[in-house]
Amino acid sequence: MLFLLIVLCFSYVNAQSSGLKIGFYDKLCPQAEEITRNVTKDALSVAPSLSGPLLRMFFHDCFVKGCDGSILLNSPTKQAEKDAIPNLTLRGYEIIDRVKTALEKKCPGLVSCADIVALVARDVVVQTGGASWKVETGRRDGSVSKLSDAIPNLPSPFSNISTLKTVFKSKGLSVKDLVVLSGAHTLGTSHCSAFKNRLYNFTGKGNADFDPTMDSKYVTALRKKCTINGTDILVQMDPGSSLVFDEDYYLQVTKKRGLFQSDAALLDDSETKAYVDGHKSGNLDSFFKDFAVSMVNMGRIEVLTGAAGQVRKVCSKVN
Repeated sequence: MLFLLIVLCFSYVNAQSSGLKIGFYDKLCPQAEEITRNVTKDALSVAPSLSGPLLRMFFHDCFVKGCDGSILLNSPTKQAEKDAIPNLTLRGYEIIDRVKTALEKKCPGLVSCADIVALVARDVVVQTGGASWKVETGRRDGSVSKLSDAIPNLPSPFSNISTLKTVFKSKGLSVKDLVVLSGAHTLGTSHCSAFKNRLYNFTGKGNADFDPTMDSKYVTALRKKCTINGTDILVQMDPGSSLVFDEDYYLQVTKKRGLFQSDAALLDDSETKAYVDGHKSGNLDSFFKDFAVSMVNMGRIEVLTGAAGQVRKVCSKVN
């Protein structure tokens, strides 16, 4: 209880300093979070596979120009953030639009698209079996979205641990945030192209050559799905549990069955490896608490608040 009180007090102080706060819409639009939760719940009941992409959308928004909803903007010339290669597999924009439409009907011009993305991410975790947390709100929407900003700022699935730590540090996030937020890979799928290099000719010795940090039996199973010249199909990131928010991801990593090089890289650092080993089973409550804290931390990256930015009427275009 003391730990939770300390975390809540720390969160409150930092939220105030950034212009964010818990319950920002309590008086402006009291039903904002309920409306968002209900739309998200309805969407996942019909299309549960959207859970992973919707959660990832928050990550990809915050890491590029901060949590300002810029991932949602369209470009007639296909030069927006969403058009960058790492973002082409994002889905669920229509769910964000559905939430926005409902909120505009109830509270026109008040709830930002950036906050909707943050709230939907939390609600996705809850709907898939994870714990809830208080989302700080009060973000304003940005008006700039550039494809060229995406790749340099988004963590790559091909990254080693040094690169990952550098990228997260540049966003004000800790090594613990890195390993905790990597746990989001418990939800969703990935295209073969994001990890296929680990399956064939990894060190240039021929197609039988695979990443030695990967379990050979897992490689065999993946090769049946991701053939050398086959189509770029989808594969579960957390096999057998990709629609449930749990800590099974860490178990997979310890078994050398992390799908990406960035997953395997967590075993190459003493701090991240210790966390992975400590959460491979039986420590779910600890992971849930840590994930909540790290999501709040990420949600503060370069936010626009107060008179900065705008509240978009339509999330895909500036006012």
